[in-house]
Amino acid sequence: MTVLGIETSCDETAAAVVRVAPDGSRQVLSDVIRSQTGEHEAFGGVVPEIAARAHIRILDGLVSAALKDAGVGFGELDAVAATAGPGLIGGVIVGLTTAKAIAMAAGKPLVAVNHLEGHALTARLTDGLPFPYLLLLVSGGHTQFLLVEGVGRYRRLGSTIDDALGEAFDKTAKLLQLGFPGGPAVEQAAMRGDPSRFHLPRPMLDRPGIDLSFAGLKTALRTTAEANAPLSPQDVADLCASFQQAVTDVIGEKSRRALALFAESHPQTPPALVIAGGVAANTAIRARLEAEARKAGARLVAPPGRLCTDNAAMIAWAGIERLAEAQAAGKSLDERDAPARPRWPLDAEAAAVIGSGRKGAKA
Repeated sequence: MTVLGIETSCDETAAAVVRVAPDGSRQVLSDVIRSQTGEHEAFGGVVPEIAARAHIRILDGLVSAALKDAGVGFGELDAVAATAGPGLIGGVIVGLTTAKAIAMAAGKPLVAVNHLEGHALTARLTDGLPFPYLLLLVSGGHTQFLLVEGVGRYRRLGSTIDDALGEAFDKTAKLLQLGFPGGPAVEQAAMRGDPSRFHLPRPMLDRPGIDLSFAGLKTALRTTAEANAPLSPQDVADLCASFQQAVTDVIGEKSRRALALFAESHPQTPPALVIAGGVAANTAIRARLEAEARKAGARLVAPPGRLCTDNAAMIAWAGIERLAEAQAAGKSLDERDAPARPRWPLDAEAAAVIGSGRKGAKA
């Protein structure tokens, strides 16, 4: 099975071709990504209208490049998969409409993929990980713990009640004038800082459960920065280190609790914790998760950084997984009438999280 994947949910335009051989071996034949950092840098964050226009300008060329790199034509594809949500609706429409046009012209089925499912299933592409497993999805728009039980079968164990972690990193970088994208900038500054200099809160550690919150931490950081203004380069580094340490402590403790829940619900399954999303590239967070997994007797699976951030290979792979699931059930799958969706929770049955903001919990 050979599938073209298209991803346009935020500020990366991407196209990829993924193939699964009859023996089950998996191969990423091509993976082309064009970041829009330059277009958004002056604004300190992603501007939806600019992102959508950039996708329109770039996508056709990227699809052609992905097919050329893979050495395949439209006729050799078995299907086209595209992100249908959640994400910035303008960008989602661009990618999904392009995929529908390709599928219709080539006479191939279309798979409308949930962007979050792409992240959730990446570990099966890279590591062949069997179900079930625990997923920590940490990105600019989402922070969730999910129990992944099968294709289309997800149970949310905990979520942010306000800002996503990647958003908190970006806003920290903007506050401290470190540039965009914020996550790598804060991590680099933190390496030069003292994480014990400023005492910042560890939100919701005193409450049971696995839900998270980062809005209060962000506010505390701003208050501390204002109290110490004007900030020297070392002040900035120490603030970043203190912020990152607070985040790492929260993620570490919540991961410990999530792993304990997994062990209770699946006592016969060797536990595995998967981390995905852009924040998964943070080395301090990865190190803490590695330690927590080791203490719980679990395996930490962290896909390569290129496949942690938004990419089209994960979308193609999710398409392959869903097509295989349909074939196993003796059904055909073609979703050319699928709508673009700004919000699309993986666990549609999960109750809304009560908090000052719900975008991370619902999307």
